[in-house]
Amino acid sequence: MRVEQFLIANAAAHGAKTALVTERKRLRYDELDALSSRLAAALAANGVERGDRVLVFMENCWEAAVAIFAILKAGAVFSPINASTKADKLAYVIGDCEAAAILTQARLMPVVTQARALSDRPLFVASTGAPSGQVPDGAASFEDCLEFEPAPVGHGGIDIDLAMLIYTSGSTGRPKGVMMTHRNIDAAAESITTYLGNTPDDIILNVLPLAFDYGLYQLLMAMRLGATLVLEKSFAFPQAIFERIRTEKVTGFPLVPTMAALILQMRDLAPGFLPSLRYLSNTAAALPPAHIARLRELFPGVRLYSMYGLTECKRCTYLPPEELDRRPGSVGIAIPNTEAIVVDDEGKRVPPGVAGELVIRGPHVMQGYWRNEAATRQMLRPGPQPWEKRLHTGDLFRTDAEGFLYFVGRKDDIIKTRGEKVAPKEVEAVLHAHPGIAEAVVTGVPDPVLGHAIAALVVLRDESVSERDIIRHCAGHLEDFMVPKRVEFRQELPKTDTGKVSRRLAAEALGTAE
Repeated sequence: MRVEQFLIANAAAHGAKTALVTERKRLRYDELDALSSRLAAALAANGVERGDRVLVFMENCWEAAVAIFAILKAGAVFSPINASTKADKLAYVIGDCEAAAILTQARLMPVVTQARALSDRPLFVASTGAPSGQVPDGAASFEDCLEFEPAPVGHGGIDIDLAMLIYTSGSTGRPKGVMMTHRNIDAAAESITTYLGNTPDDIILNVLPLAFDYGLYQLLMAMRLGATLVLEKSFAFPQAIFERIRTEKVTGFPLVPTMAALILQMRDLAPGFLPSLRYLSNTAAALPPAHIARLRELFPGVRLYSMYGLTECKRCTYLPPEELDRRPGSVGIAIPNTEAIVVDDEGKRVPPGVAGELVIRGPHVMQGYWRNEAATRQMLRPGPQPWEKRLHTGDLFRTDAEGFLYFVGRKDDIIKTRGEKVAPKEVEAVLHAHPGIAEAVVTGVPDPVLGHAIAALVVLRDESVSERDIIRHCAGHLEDFMVPKRVEFRQELPKTDTGKVSRRLAAEALGTAE
């Protein structure tokens, strides 16, 4: 199924149902469908054709949801861009994907204007108006585009066409455009909603950026199900989000570890304070077992899904909530209709307990990186079957005797110290188990004797905790070579634009980036 059919089918089946709730507007399915059809007609009238790439450079808002489905209805490919993106990076993306258009907001127009000057590429720009109703210079009015007469979808595309180009964070260089077809997205959405047990009755609250695939899929999955999405701009004011959850009777709440850590630092929350919740989900990074235990105390009866994924295939694994007590450190098993195996450097499966690279097979695996054959070859490699390419994640995992997966670390994150290999995640798990620590990230610092020494950046929950206390705690739970030699305190950990704790930025903060 093509992704725009998610919306079209549900608008026809139950158009009066609420599809989207935002701070400024509530949209029924038939309203969202009509608005996106009008915008699709405007895009076509301004030269956007089947297969063209169109950027959605917006914060979380109803216009962004309309834009995504309008682009698809026009037969084009949408590319969500984080609203915090700076002009030079935006210019790179515009040039890299040869964008035909960009849909944005008035407050972001200065960045768009700078990026257009840097990229020197002609493209159609539509922006939401300024508060006075004036259209920013160099842009058409988004509101005027919504006045176009809608035309029936007639682009002739099929489900193996590209639907989305989502750019990676670029932590190892220039951003790469991950190519996802309609079929890729449909397969991922079907698999995830199956194991989460989602139904059309679900009301899902999303505070994660739509430019972050975990946030984006909340919209796509809700529209596929015929569910309701409550879209918020951020988690900056948790109490306001909690009130929204209570008011809207939200049933599903996707988290990332930094959000979980923030919730667990709050002292005035009573167990069961959000009674409508049916499930919590987590990805972006594994939750420390200590955080899982405390979340379960705070949300009794709520199913907690610990998950692992990456942009190149959306989702890889999930831990069935009933397994949390037995294996809290696991990220589970392969999601439905997916195979996840751990292999050695020759691509052969390794036995339980042995670390190796996680490799993924499934219909949700990307087509490759946009016009980057070298990077594509590195990630998509031939499998044992002559027709297939398998996704090599670059992440180290091990399995237990029953096949449940455990994240060990990124291949390039492993710290070599005193001739031993240390996975930062193992040290971080011990740090997170300390009651006085809210968050921690571990990296290696160059050392003339050790090669690299273990260093940690820590956010405290209890300000009386000292560096000596933390090192003593680690020494009681880790082998000697794994104990941090250096601990520094911060008010918050360095994060990427999507809110994920960044080990690279932590290394830079410690003055150790090489």
